[in-house]
Amino acid sequence: MGATIIRLVAGSSDLELCGAATEAGHPALGQDAGSAAGAGEIGIPVTASVATAITAAQVVIDFTSAAAAGANIEACVAEGCALVMGTTGLADQQQAMLRQASRSIPIVYGRNMSVGVLVLTALAREAARLLGSEADIEIVEAHHRNKVDAPSGTALQLGEAVAGALGRRLDDIATGDRFATRAPRRPGSIGFSSVRAGQIIGDHEVLFALDEEILRLEHRALDRATFARGALRAARWVAGQAPGLYGMADVLGLAPPRT
Repeated sequence: MGATIIRLVAGSSDLELCGAATEAGHPALGQDAGSAAGAGEIGIPVTASVATAITAAQVVIDFTSAAAAGANIEACVAEGCALVMGTTGLADQQQAMLRQASRSIPIVYGRNMSVGVLVLTALAREAARLLGSEADIEIVEAHHRNKVDAPSGTALQLGEAVAGALGRRLDDIATGDRFATRAPRRPGSIGFSSVRAGQIIGDHEVLFALDEEILRLEHRALDRATFARGALRAARWVAGQAPGLYGMADVLGLAPPRT
């Protein structure tokens, strides 16, 4: 994701890359960020210091790991930089850090920056509202073999939208490991299934199964650039916002105005 964002920034007319950071020990450390990303030399070395990388930045885009999120959030607050957080798998403590930081800086948090996924989420919410608890609801997601968190952040986003439409909390009705439970389907539950294989970029399906018919809502990412373009759209938008915690619906103008 970082390399994709660098290539898109290098090819844009209104964005400028100010720094690039990665974890200690990464083979790209010390290399020119543009060259490492396949965008040509841009004179910015890749560093392991987030503070160094963001010194001249207006907006920071974070697609790293949940383990690094806390330190990255703190660095943005210290520098007064707006933040676009696309890292998934954040724990409750890191979610709380985002909320706390949003009192000082504007933050866009999106577990999936794709416009298509935002549309899928809206459609799944509406389908759940219309079908109510009559349907058995399953969410299936597939990603590349190296993805760590499961279910994906996008799958959880979809589950939260569906559960909210049903007037329930996702934690109360989510079902994951059926191999361990070996029990019949729990009425009113939302099942999650995760596939990790090959180089799958990101597939998500929400299935509503009734006795006489089945509704499938599906999104398939064909290129990681769709997430990077969404993140850059968020970066352009958040640079002019007041401190607060925003989502992609705010960026796209689909959220109700704040009072």
